[in-house]
Amino acid sequence: MSKKVVTLGEIMLRLSTPGFERFVQADSFDVTYGGGEANVAVALSNYGLNGTFVTKVPDNAIGQAAINHVRRYGVDTQYIARGGKRLGIYFLETGAAMRASQVIYDRAGASIADVDASEFDFDKIFDGADWFHTTGITPALSDKAAALTEAALKAAKAKGITTSIDLNYRKKLWSKEKAREVMTRLCQHVDVCIGNEEDADTTLGFKAGETDVTKGELHLEGFKDVFQQMKEKFGFKYIASSLRESHSASDNGWSALVYDGTEFYHT
Repeated sequence: MSKKVVTLGEIMLRLSTPGFERFVQADSFDVTYGGGEANVAVALSNYGLNGTFVTKVPDNAIGQAAINHVRRYGVDTQYIARGGKRLGIYFLETGAAMRASQVIYDRAGASIADVDASEFDFDKIFDGADWFHTTGITPALSDKAAALTEAALKAAKAKGITTSIDLNYRKKLWSKEKAREVMTRLCQHVDVCIGNEEDADTTLGFKAGETDVTKGELHLEGFKDVFQQMKEKFGFKYIASSLRESHSASDNGWSALVYDGTEFYHT
């Protein structure tokens, strides 16, 4: 039987300019739906696992369209709550060469930000689950969303389910101080932590001393030192990061680093 992985987070309506057009050039937008945690559920379903996505969407046609989008990939959507005012939107202008991508968010008042943990039966949601995943974006949306994230992590841990979180700091959603306060608390209930060098510094206070994120340079020894500090403080079973060396908006070098508490593995 395929392993069941539950993800929790916001799904948004994405309106992107066709091709590489600028916002000021576009006469139309391409429509899709997505979000960090929703995308993970879709990817895992494509890999043959049982992906289950949990969120809250408005009880209208746009909310249903978002549900239908992830459902078409085989994602289990039966635990999605309905209600609230609206679905968050973001506008995307895809970068090219030396021109960076641009994103404009319109997510204030989204349904997932006005949520209560009592709207979800985590005993049922986590029945038969092997893994629970979320990100730092969800608790950044509101105090209610942060409380929901913590409740979900605690419920998963109580059932012996492996938990993971992608730090994923978003400066437009909350301050460094608030992020560090909340994420430090949430990470007490996490087995696997994922995050790049900048997020580890911002949200948890760990810095890769030899890495300059503004230059797109990577120094693995700095990462290793940070991972060891994180392991010592939180006791994570695994710590991972994707590593990017940026050459331009459309040219990046990618690899990954994983630490299991004993050995480092670099792709």
